[in-house]
Amino acid sequence: MIHRDRGQSGMQLYLVRHGDALSPGIDPERRLSEAGHQQVGRLAAFLSARGVRVARVLHSGKPRAEQTAAALAAALAPSVVPEAHDGLSPNDPVEPLAIEIADWHEDCLIAGHLPHLARLSSLLTTGRNVPSGLDFEPAAAACLERDEDGVWSLVWFVGPSLL
Repeated sequence: MIHRDRGQSGMQLYLVRHGDALSPGIDPERRLSEAGHQQVGRLAAFLSARGVRVARVLHSGKPRAEQTAAALAAALAPSVVPEAHDGLSPNDPVEPLAIEIADWHEDCLIAGHLPHLARLSSLLTTGRNVPSGLDFEPAAAACLERDEDGVWSLVWFVGPSLL
C-alpha cells in the first residue's frame, strides 16, 4: 500500500531513479528525453493520487536527476525546493549517506542513479553494500520505511511498465 496511516511511527524514504535520459552523443549533459519526462510525469501522478507527500526532495545535481526531482516535488511537495546533495552520484559510496539518513525524521525523496540507489537500498534494508535485487529501471521508485527501532524495510516498489 502506498499511503501509510500517519498514526504509524517511522519515516519513509522514497528512492527514485531518474527518467530516461538522452544519450551522451545527443546531449553531453544527459537531460531527460521526452520519454523520460513522460515516465516521470506518470510516476508523479501515480504517487500524488495515492497521497504520497514528502518534506524534502534531494537529487545528485546531474540534470536528469534534477529534472526528475523537480517534477516529483511539484506533485508531492509543492512548497519544497529540490536540493542538490553531495554523495548521490552513481558511484559515490553509500555508507556516509546511510549514516546521515539515520538522523532524518521527515519523509524524504531522493532522485538518483544506478548503481548508487541499488546499493543504498540494500545497505539500509539488509546491512550489505551490494546492489539490491530491485530493478531500478528509469523512473522506478522504491519506498523504504524505518520503524521505531531504526530497522528499514521495503514497503513497495513500482517500475514505469506498471504505470
